[in-house]
Amino acid sequence: MSNSKISTETFKVPPSGNGGGKLFDVYPLNDITITKALGSYVWDDQGIQYLDMYGGHAVISIGHTHPHWVKRIEEQLAKIAFYSNSIHIPLQQQLADKLAKLSGKEDYQLFLVNSGAEANENALKLASFHTGKKKIVAFTKGFHGRTSLAVAATDNPKIIAPVNETDNVDFLPFNDEAALKSYFQTKGKNVAAVIIEGIQGVGGINIATDSFLQLIRRLCDQHEAVYIADSVQCGYGRSGMFFAHDYAGVNADIYTMAKGMGNGFPVGGILIAPHIKPKHGMLGTTFGGNHLACAAALAVLEVIEEEKLIDIAKQRGMYLLNRLKAIDGIENVRGRGLMIGFDVPDELKELRKKLLHDFYIFTGEAKPNVIRLLPALTITRKQVDEFLDTLKEAIEELKTPPSPSRNDRDETKGEKEKFAVEDAS
Repeated sequence: MSNSKISTETFKVPPSGNGGGKLFDVYPLNDITITKALGSYVWDDQGIQYLDMYGGHAVISIGHTHPHWVKRIEEQLAKIAFYSNSIHIPLQQQLADKLAKLSGKEDYQLFLVNSGAEANENALKLASFHTGKKKIVAFTKGFHGRTSLAVAATDNPKIIAPVNETDNVDFLPFNDEAALKSYFQTKGKNVAAVIIEGIQGVGGINIATDSFLQLIRRLCDQHEAVYIADSVQCGYGRSGMFFAHDYAGVNADIYTMAKGMGNGFPVGGILIAPHIKPKHGMLGTTFGGNHLACAAALAVLEVIEEEKLIDIAKQRGMYLLNRLKAIDGIENVRGRGLMIGFDVPDELKELRKKLLHDFYIFTGEAKPNVIRLLPALTITRKQVDEFLDTLKEAIEELKTPPSPSRNDRDETKGEKEKFAVEDAS
């Protein structure tokens, strides 16, 4: 085998859009191209700096391109990036040990996958294997992914194809204890699993009450069903506890994880209680738990531990929540830790667009009128204040007729931000 260098001239990439290929157009896109990121800031191809209060759908947990995360991945990449789950991969056990320590689920078993949908898919499948039953209980406004079982348990008919339709999933009102009790009284013997987010993300930052989660635990115990805690978005310290479900003081049988688990590297997993026993061939994945994914996930946990990010998420979140509640114009501020949402009245319906295009701040949304905040757990107090001050300014501008000097200020700000990217290099 030749070790000679291959000229990069052989692999010239054609200009974007001129190669004859076409992307399947399913994403409504902002006309922004991000080319650089650091901490809680990102920069576009024009050099303009944005404050990232959304973390790419809650994915960025320890900050963009955290140096320890980058180093871990680079060092692993120089050794081996991938081999299949047909051999020992010690990094998987290291990840299981670190995750058990930080999450407090020290006797749970880890199965590694690649995404949140895959985590929930395997959790639901495992629950059915374990119980021998078919019925799944899910809740209104819940979102669990877009694969077959996960999407069937998601409360959005628009993304459920005919092949995904099933009578095996029943939806109940979120946080309605009477409805849950009534359902189990008549159908409890058929329930394989109850799946619930500790804080609904896509549904609009709706917090599962402690008493509701405690009731789920009791009913699952009584009827030999599996309690699945979907922690894909609300887990990994974002809520101010490792899992948002832990506020209720009871353990789930299975915890599903992804998003913040890899800080942008595709990785997911499920933590499985010890009474659920594995069998060879029961679950499987080609890429799940590969060397590079484990290195990225280990780096995230090491930074969370070293920088005490769960405590910081709780403190920063409390500060942000309280300050938001004092701002006139927004309504129903709620959340835990750095998973926060608020309602936007009709007169401010353009607020999210204004924050992005006029003030260069990324936020998230939930239909019909919710702005979601999911920043990195490393966000600083100064950056939180920057957001709050800008939010108030944006609200004031939406309530006031536009000023003739608006364009002048935008040009000045744009030039300033272009230089900022050079300073951060």
